[in-house]
Amino acid sequence: MFIDIVGYSKLLITQQSEQLDTLRKIVRATQQFRAAEAEGKLLRLPTGDGGALVFRNSPEAPVLCAVEISKELKKYPELRVRMGIHSGPVNEITDLNEQANIAGAGINIAQRVMDCGDAGHILLTKHVAEDLQHYPRWQPHLHELGECETKHGAVISVVNLYDDEVGNPQLPEKFKEAQQERAAKALAKSIAVLPFENLSRDPDNAYFAQGIQQEILTRLTSIADLRVISRTSTQQYQSKPGNLSEIAKQLGVTNILEGSVQKVADQVRVNAQLINAQIDSHLWAETYDRKLTDIFGVESEIAKGIAESLQAKLTGREEQALPVKPTNNPDTYDAYLRGLAFEARNMRSFDVPMEAVDSYERAVQLDPNFALAWARLSGAHAYVYTISLDTSAARRDAARKALENAQKLAPNSPETLLALGYYQYRVLRDYGLAKSTFALVSKMLPSSSEVPKVLGYIARREGHWDRSIAYFEQALALDPLNVELLVEAAWTHTGLRQFPAALKLYDRTLDITPNDPARMAEKAGIYQADGNLQEAAKLLSETNAQTVSGIAFLIKMTEFRLERNLGEAIRLLQARLAKFCYASEIEKINNQIWLALTQRLNGDTAGANVTAAQARCVVESLCKNQPGNAVLVAGLSLANAVLGDKELALKEAERAIALSPSIKDQVRGPACEEILALVETMVGENSRAISTLTRLLQTPYSSWLYIGAVTASLLRLDPLWDPLRGDPAFQKLCEEKQP
Repeated sequence: MFIDIVGYSKLLITQQSEQLDTLRKIVRATQQFRAAEAEGKLLRLPTGDGGALVFRNSPEAPVLCAVEISKELKKYPELRVRMGIHSGPVNEITDLNEQANIAGAGINIAQRVMDCGDAGHILLTKHVAEDLQHYPRWQPHLHELGECETKHGAVISVVNLYDDEVGNPQLPEKFKEAQQERAAKALAKSIAVLPFENLSRDPDNAYFAQGIQQEILTRLTSIADLRVISRTSTQQYQSKPGNLSEIAKQLGVTNILEGSVQKVADQVRVNAQLINAQIDSHLWAETYDRKLTDIFGVESEIAKGIAESLQAKLTGREEQALPVKPTNNPDTYDAYLRGLAFEARNMRSFDVPMEAVDSYERAVQLDPNFALAWARLSGAHAYVYTISLDTSAARRDAARKALENAQKLAPNSPETLLALGYYQYRVLRDYGLAKSTFALVSKMLPSSSEVPKVLGYIARREGHWDRSIAYFEQALALDPLNVELLVEAAWTHTGLRQFPAALKLYDRTLDITPNDPARMAEKAGIYQADGNLQEAAKLLSETNAQTVSGIAFLIKMTEFRLERNLGEAIRLLQARLAKFCYASEIEKINNQIWLALTQRLNGDTAGANVTAAQARCVVESLCKNQPGNAVLVAGLSLANAVLGDKELALKEAERAIALSPSIKDQVRGPACEEILALVETMVGENSRAISTLTRLLQTPYSSWLYIGAVTASLLRLDPLWDPLRGDPAFQKLCEEKQP
């Protein structure tokens, strides 16, 4: 461990002596120093403004010593100290003055890593951090900073150690300067690809133009020397808009690519032009007239032309990958582009993922050697599986088989590795494997927002909610107008009950897509959680029985329930069930169960029993094919609770928890526990329900009853919990303030 006083040379001589003396006393008083010295396992090297300590008793010893020092330094704010820690070879030598001394790479690197920090920092080399990862107590306090160039041009991977009591959480100045330098270089080679204009007479060919744009983006994203804004941030803009400089400013880029696609029979014309939007200068333009059978190389040619115009350096692998044709069959490529167009839509709806699956399946049927389509097909199957639309063994196997075909054809392509990562995360739920795979993809697609996005999902499921927000912010830096990313970041803040931050993010989504019913409803859900039903009602005023967004409709039902307007909630639910065209059976069953619950709350026991019996019959049928679907099992437990079957209701609620335990999934696991609390409330197990709710009020998660997690306000307002109101313990819960 190397330690020094920051700004030592600027101090007066008396101040230097005083601060060195104080630091020496603090270090010598630490338990780790005394223990290592007593064992004869400590070497010391004094320097003018600090010194080095070599511990030979434990790999944790220098870190524990640094923590002790950092805590004690809180009493001496004038003493500005930084520390660097490395594990490596150290030699005892005799110097020219025939004095005992120490030298070696361990000392040199510890000093260099310390030099990367500012006052208060405890910086570690990645080697030390990897050793500490084996100790659970250190894991939450290790924050990777990246690489820092040090003396003689050496580059060191640095990790910052801090928590609420020790260390310095701020980014060191050296890293800030490096970031600014990289940002300036990246800005010159930054690019946004606007939607390509569809000049075909048939408007149904719009998918073809969208697909060409997406494929160009994919190729550009694979060039590490370019910074590419994702499609989701550019799709809101029109083709060839007039205000390019304003768009470039909004997206944080220098260059914009715009173009058009015209498809007539088997002829295709693609126009593309690259513009420096900051100075309104045309950098490059080209027109490509091709037969449909020869269209496959156009995206690569455009990407290469852009790279050359922006003087981006291509690695050998990138040079080889750009010209590769994914398929030689135009019908196959057409089906593939249709799949991409479906994926570009709102994948949260139940029908769109299945449309994407159908398109990719047609593509691989026409060309079984089309690796990209196999990879996309696997990812689409995995998505259907993870949103509980279909958790059957057949769906799981379909995702695996498609992945295996992609691996046989292109095992090392970024698309195949993406599919592998999604399979590991969504189907196997092996978060460690998934993170390792996505780390590889990140190196291959440095401009892609997809990797930090999915790492945000994984961090949230592992219970690292703050880390999840950091990943979403990282993704938003690459994709600043991506509504999905903004919503996910907002959901994460809501799960943490950080409502002001969540509301700000929803406001950003509504700036991009004004009056979006789903986003307005989710914002209303936050007001509900905070007990502000009046503000929530304003945002839900246009939501009705035919509102397409399922989540908007359910939040409207929640509003009626919290207002205790149960009759209106029942009327709307019945109207939706009678006339709405549902995209999936699960979505319809969900509404049926809510109708049964609401009828029961309103005193219509007979009507509730009829509705619940119908729902139970359908859910039992679906469960036979999907026994591992926790959403269906939770629904079955509620239907049984409405019907008064206490034993079966509790059994199914506990089975849902076993299928999605909190230890494996800290988003869905607590949501299953919340369903158990509701079932316990309905069947008279009040003390058990209150015990569960007490724990959930302190737990971040994503509820299946509300937006975010349960709050004291929701417990106070919701008639679902009325059976508990006479219990003083529940009354106390309703009075709790948000953590």
